[in-house]
Amino acid sequence: MDFTLSKYKELLEVLKDAGYKPLTFSEYIGGHYSGRFVILRHDVDRLPENSLRIASLENGEGMKATYYFRAHECSWNEEMVCKISDMGHEVGYHYENMDTCNGNVDDSYRDFCKNLQEMSKVADISSICMHGSPRSKYDNRDIWKKYSYKNLGLSGEPYIDTDFSKVLYLSDTGRRWDGFKVSIRDKIEGFQSEWQKRGWMFHSTNDIVSAVRSGSLPDGLMLTTHPQRWNPFGVRYIEELLFQNIKNVVKYFMAK
Repeated sequence: MDFTLSKYKELLEVLKDAGYKPLTFSEYIGGHYSGRFVILRHDVDRLPENSLRIASLENGEGMKATYYFRAHECSWNEEMVCKISDMGHEVGYHYENMDTCNGNVDDSYRDFCKNLQEMSKVADISSICMHGSPRSKYDNRDIWKKYSYKNLGLSGEPYIDTDFSKVLYLSDTGRRWDGFKVSIRDKIEGFQSEWQKRGWMFHSTNDIVSAVRSGSLPDGLMLTTHPQRWNPFGVRYIEELLFQNIKNVVKYFMAK
């Protein structure tokens, strides 16, 4: 059964056995690595209690990750943020200011800075990552066409600062690992067609596990998950499965 905590634990164990060193995104930007590495990135869109469970599981496996929280009550929970940070995980800002400020770049930047300042009172925010709402016509990265996040002391932004010629990007968008086919924002233009040619396209977590075991993946990986999708089997598991299947149909026609 996919998208359970036990399945994620299996994925972590396989990565460790294959020699992939876990990096936070800021460690990657700082160049603190050699050989095989994996950036475990989590976009906390909602249900932060799920993120705490994932963080605890990673901590038990001796692995660290980067958690991007929205400045919204459905995501930002100070108690859970502190617990995740105390485990040694990186905490970042999952920004969506172009969406909330109706595309006004100046208002978006001011809102970004205000949220960053408030979040930094709780945890050390060292990197950021855009939130991509499929219902929005705005791209939140457009703030950086005028302003610079580096001037705010931030290390980087995954969609902007990752060298995707050396890092394979896999995301569970759509509750599937090939969800970029129906994704509006969570895709890496110019690289995914090449990755498909090399056989680096996967539908299930088992597919990724098999590829890691076979040694067919590159040395650099970025695995992005949305923790609300990973649940023990039960009511929440079924709710997420049904909700995401319906959402994928809608996103497919939006993408078209």
